[in-house]
Amino acid sequence: MIRTHVEEKLCRLFEKNGIAVYNINSDRFKTNTINIFFQDNLNKDSVALNALFPSVLRRGCKGLPTIKEINLYLEKLYGAVFDCGIVKKGERQIIHFYFEYISDKYTNDSQRNFEKAFEFLMNIIFRPELKDGTFNEQYVEQEKNNLKMIIEGRTNDKVQYSMERCYELMCMDEPFGLYEYGTVEQIDEITNDRLYEHYKKKIESLPAEIFITGEIDDKDIAFIKEKLSKVERSTPQKLNSSIILKCVKDVREYEDKMDVNQAKLCMGFRTHVQPADNDYYALMVFSGLLGGGMHSKLFQNVREKAGLAYYVFAGLEKFKGLMVIASGIDINNKNTAQEIIMKQLDEIRLGNITEYEFEATLKSLKTGIMSLKDSQLYVVDFYLSQLINGTHDTMETLVEKINRVTVDDIIKVANKVQLDTVYFLTSKSHERIK
Repeated sequence: MIRTHVEEKLCRLFEKNGIAVYNINSDRFKTNTINIFFQDNLNKDSVALNALFPSVLRRGCKGLPTIKEINLYLEKLYGAVFDCGIVKKGERQIIHFYFEYISDKYTNDSQRNFEKAFEFLMNIIFRPELKDGTFNEQYVEQEKNNLKMIIEGRTNDKVQYSMERCYELMCMDEPFGLYEYGTVEQIDEITNDRLYEHYKKKIESLPAEIFITGEIDDKDIAFIKEKLSKVERSTPQKLNSSIILKCVKDVREYEDKMDVNQAKLCMGFRTHVQPADNDYYALMVFSGLLGGGMHSKLFQNVREKAGLAYYVFAGLEKFKGLMVIASGIDINNKNTAQEIIMKQLDEIRLGNITEYEFEATLKSLKTGIMSLKDSQLYVVDFYLSQLINGTHDTMETLVEKINRVTVDDIIKVANKVQLDTVYFLTSKSHERIK
């Protein structure tokens, strides 16, 4: 007998003290997760502080003041997993606390793993380990150094760095242009007391959501309400929209030089499409046709036929209505590669789309969407993104809407897309090669 899984859907349970609680009911996994998100507007004055304080919180809390004691606690919960960090979604900086544990129905203990997991996160977030009424200065200094290493190590992954740099230059006058971890200079300026005061203000006032994956019962819900009722919170601050619609007047070009043998060409576009627009589903298909896999026009024509790229693909930044085309090329092939890349956009605008390209794109998109169900983190991220965008798709409805996209829809959305910024990461010896 083939077992059918419960369809994952986002269910809003209640809100307490400005913290909304959601459940994604699923029997697909033997583990459950608790995800707590605090959302803030990206801002140059707070970006580094927000990036730092979760790292300090993870070092210890009341009852578990050291990493060693935290790890022992996790081991007692059958090797539970705890993590925290930050992520940028559009012009929001999101602080994420995560806990994965064995579902209570798979244990024989009288203890309830859910209660142990939830209480642990509450202690980590709201009852940190303090020294003389503030953060432990040793923890702060160590985490400042760790954060600076992350910032300074950005350039190690040249593919990712070139894409991020393209977006940052493209949006240099917008909050999205900020790097989510801040700068080394900003980190250096942070003092122990300043960080602690910032933490208290943000935890008290930021809009927050709790996403729980897996099956929970009325007793679990009552436990959550009890714990949240004891949290001191103020009226949550307002969050800004991420979409800034800009008509491109002139294409801007930037060049950086590093010790690289293979140049990185990134082209940033304004799509003028928001996630809540009906055109967004056509934009997904357009991006997939253009550079979403081996079937795509970029792969077939820039990499295979012209032999100009080691890699080439297109990706959407849906929270900002942006698209980037990223490629790795020989240093002297920039102009030729750029010309052939733009020709592929024109081909789609003219409706020159084969049945194979169209069907392969739809299949690739549907496979990618449904594969998200294999990871609880991906499922949570999917529904958090729906919440941020004000959309209400499930994975099933998203696939249905993509299936309804026509070639005319793709042509329409392709004609909205405008090239904004060209970023070229090349060799320090580029001048000599030319």
